[in-house]
Amino acid sequence: MTTVHKKTKELKTAPKRAKTATKKVGSHPPLMKKEKGESKVILRIRVRAYESKILDASIKQIMDTALRYDATVVGPVPLPTEIKKYTVNRSPFIYKNTREQFEIRVHKRLIDIINPNTKTVEALTNLSLPSGVDIDVKMM
Repeated sequence: MTTVHKKTKELKTAPKRAKTATKKVGSHPPLMKKEKGESKVILRIRVRAYESKILDASIKQIMDTALRYDATVVGPVPLPTEIKKYTVNRSPFIYKNTREQFEIRVHKRLIDIINPNTKTVEALTNLSLPSGVDIDVKMM
């Protein structure tokens, strides 16, 4: 971009801006792509719990187990917290307009284990986690 200065009538060029790489905020880790003759197996573990402290402890336990058997671990990626709100009448008769609100928060995390061997999968299936932690495992 060129501009002409009015007083001195000189041409001035604006400095070129360097292109910057931007990363999407909150995006999940990219999947490994299959190359010729090589297949990548991904074990995607999605963990849900009502309490974040119990969830973080169980995530640490899963990651320690996977790393013990030399597996490549991507994560944990925090997923958005699901909030369910319930509104209830306080009284059914006289104070009918007063209401109470309750909410349930479901915290979620995502872990990818790339190319797990049989010992890793067996150790993860035998893992005992605290109650209140829900695990969803998918093979991709």
